[in-house]
Amino acid sequence: MGTDIHGFIEYHCTHGAPVDDADEDTVWSVALDLYALYCGRNYDEFGCLFGVRNLAGFRPLAPDRGLPEELPEETRTAFGASEVDFHSPTWISWAELAAVDWDEPAERADERVHVYGPGPDGALVRHTKYPVDHGGRVEGDEWWVGDQLHRIARLTRRDAVPPNGPWAPVFAVMRTLADLHGPDNVRLTVWFDS
Repeated sequence: MGTDIHGFIEYHCTHGAPVDDADEDTVWSVALDLYALYCGRNYDEFGCLFGVRNLAGFRPLAPDRGLPEELPEETRTAFGASEVDFHSPTWISWAELAAVDWDEPAERADERVHVYGPGPDGALVRHTKYPVDHGGRVEGDEWWVGDQLHRIARLTRRDAVPPNGPWAPVFAVMRTLADLHGPDNVRLTVWFDS
């Protein structure tokens, strides 16, 4: 069974004031259901961002934070209304995402073997990754099986979450909201099912 992500992009309307200085009457609101922008299932992304299914060995950006204290009712209802057993609720602000070093490498080599084969122009491109006993091989080791190169590799955050990849629309909406409300006043609240 696979692991799926659920959640919402949320914002705190403070008219430019930091969250701590906002009026007590202002609340966090849902801007958009994550599913409208991202409906993928990529464990490298989940591991890099949130520490879920972290086969690539990243230091996750926002692991196991739980749900935020101030939570929009729509988010609370969605998290609690399902018969599915949700797990690993967490959140991350746009300020945190905007400060990420996307060239940071994972803390260790990937648990999976990376397989490269010839692309349309003949150059090697990564086709897949698969879990296998490395048989004593270490990071950087390479071997050929037919016309496919197998490699023990370490990913960077950019490898896991490419700038023009599936998360680009999510980050674009968060960036736009941050321009209006401030980077600390925009967050992504997520949870998973398996």
